[in-house]
Amino acid sequence: MAIEVKVPVLPESVSDATIASWHKKAGDAVKRDENLLDLETDKVVLEVPSPVDGVLKEIKFAEGATVTSQQIIAVIEEGAVAAATPAAVEAAPAAKAAPAAAAVPAKAAPATVASNDNLPPGARFTANTSGVDAAQVEGTGRRGAVTKEDIVNYASGKTAGVSGGARPEERVPMTRMRKRIAERLMLSKNSIAMLTSFNEVNLANVMAMRKALGDQFQKDYGIKLGFMSFFAKAAANALARHPAVNASVDGDDVIYHGYADISIAVSTDKGLVTPVLRNVERMGFAEIEQAIAGYATAAREGGLKLEDLQGGTFTITNGGTFGSLLSTPIVNPPQSAILGMHTIKERPIVENGQVVAAPMMYIALSYDHRVIDGKDAVLFLVDIKNQLENPHRMLLGM
Repeated sequence: MAIEVKVPVLPESVSDATIASWHKKAGDAVKRDENLLDLETDKVVLEVPSPVDGVLKEIKFAEGATVTSQQIIAVIEEGAVAAATPAAVEAAPAAKAAPAAAAVPAKAAPATVASNDNLPPGARFTANTSGVDAAQVEGTGRRGAVTKEDIVNYASGKTAGVSGGARPEERVPMTRMRKRIAERLMLSKNSIAMLTSFNEVNLANVMAMRKALGDQFQKDYGIKLGFMSFFAKAAANALARHPAVNASVDGDDVIYHGYADISIAVSTDKGLVTPVLRNVERMGFAEIEQAIAGYATAAREGGLKLEDLQGGTFTITNGGTFGSLLSTPIVNPPQSAILGMHTIKERPIVENGQVVAAPMMYIALSYDHRVIDGKDAVLFLVDIKNQLENPHRMLLGM
């Protein structure tokens, strides 16, 4: 029985998808729930599993093709068995002679570093489109994993002689996600009256709390107590007290949200994504840290779902992870504000008439001046500063 494989139902905000890579070819045996192909949308990479056991009879669209929701992309013959290849048939009689050869110890073959099939979706798509064998690439990711950047760098090295010796060039098409990021950035630049205000925070008390309670926190909850939970909780409390910062523009209307759905910027090898922590005002520190860790892992492994990225009333981004001292983050429409964290540096400050060294961080709030007045933005940053410099206020909701 022929079973049609269709593109999953895409949300209203996503009109189509691109076939990033096929993991099976026509004639291959497939199992139920086995991933057949990866679909790249503007936001995430989706896996399309086989609905039944059988043989992949027909592939209707090649890699790189654009498809729409519920479009038929393949046909599977349910219950069929893949035909044996000539090579397999010829090899069968020779198997009887194997024991004699096995008597001679053979040197174990070196393990393959990576193959195109087991790469993360972004790296796999880049490897397939550029004709790179990942087994030849030295990975620089976590535990030696091969990343998209490794593939791009390797491909550039392979073509350096052809493209100009000491002055190599390479033209690489933008991925759908990168195109979408570019569109969103230009939308923000052209449609928002954006302004940025700054302040600085002494994180000595936060660091002292993490040092005093961090081990017990990790023992109780199985997750490390980081800085992001402090900032997310402080932001949720401040948003409740400064509702204009938690608003969004819809045509000629301003929508004031009575909840804090905070988008957390996560960097991946394909670009920046912003999964949403929902109702942060109701979450504890452990819940926030666990949710962020789960999103970060899913983002880097290509496991984020579209619903994870939809919504959000406010964004927090941490350029300090990469060493940024100061920046002006860009608002993510239709949100009206974004909080930028930066690297922590020990700097001299004056306390009680004495000059002391303190772990200081610059924080930035970029905001839509059409909705948020300068006074509201400054008071919001001061609120964040007061909570982080006095963490007990945060725990008491003050």
